[in-house]
Amino acid sequence: MATEGTTAEPVVSSGPEIPRGGWADFYENRLDPIIRYARRNPPLIVGVALLSSLLIFVGVGHLFYDHEQFRPLSVDTRKAPSWDLPFGSDTQGRDLFAVAVRGTTLTLRIGLIAGAVAVIMGTVFAFLAAYYRGWTDAVVRVLVDVGLTIPPLLILILIAINISGGLTVDQMGLAISTVAWVFPARTIRAQVLVLRERAYVEIARLSGTSGLAIIFKEMMPNLIPYITASFVTSVAAGILASIGLEAIGLGPFSAPTLGMTIYWNIQFSSIILGMWWWWLPPIVTIIIVFVGLFMISAGLDEWSNPRLRKSV
Repeated sequence: MATEGTTAEPVVSSGPEIPRGGWADFYENRLDPIIRYARRNPPLIVGVALLSSLLIFVGVGHLFYDHEQFRPLSVDTRKAPSWDLPFGSDTQGRDLFAVAVRGTTLTLRIGLIAGAVAVIMGTVFAFLAAYYRGWTDAVVRVLVDVGLTIPPLLILILIAINISGGLTVDQMGLAISTVAWVFPARTIRAQVLVLRERAYVEIARLSGTSGLAIIFKEMMPNLIPYITASFVTSVAAGILASIGLEAIGLGPFSAPTLGMTIYWNIQFSSIILGMWWWWLPPIVTIIIVFVGLFMISAGLDEWSNPRLRKSV
């Protein structure tokens, strides 16, 4: 009971406490930082969205469409787009929707093989040269400098014309990687030279840690963002090189890649014939691929370059 001259203040209930953990903890600690980072990095989101839409198109096409109709004489020739043939057919009787589904997959496969092998080779040579220095660094620098001065398309043409039976899809990816590793090697080597002089690397070296342990435990984790950005760039370069090689007739003739589709457009003069449905899908697909990879590379640049990072 309240005493005389005083007023009892009402007790305000704050309601039941919401227990922490579970979904709330996951959202606050894991999901929310990702969402906030995505909002301030729109190029990365746009690039991922473009490539995701392309992958969804390819996945749906493989699941619900007869993509084996990419072969010649599968359908009637020179048919405009219709309900039965969404992208029409070409002069050789290929279903161009099946060609787009199968060709996009094969072209991305070439780029992934070329990019992965090039970045792995470049990273290995970069660490060997920049960390151990000496004659290893001298040999790698000579190889990289010479490789950067030789036109890569010339080397690829020489490789293609000297392989009997022509290049397969996997062989083309490996051939492109033989000339694509030099640029990642040079750029990653420069980053390793900087990390090599950092205090924590010196402390690890003075404490008796082996060179391989320092590379994999101390230096490699700090270069993963930069290596990832280099991989995206190498994939784009590999796809561009494959399209250029195929457009001049040095690609796999039995594979309906985007570059070979452009080659057949040139051979059969699709523009003169007014067959816009033949040349438009590969051009649009190539634009989506390169714009998507460019946007992802621009978004990853902020992640890999400390000077461009902003506080969330």
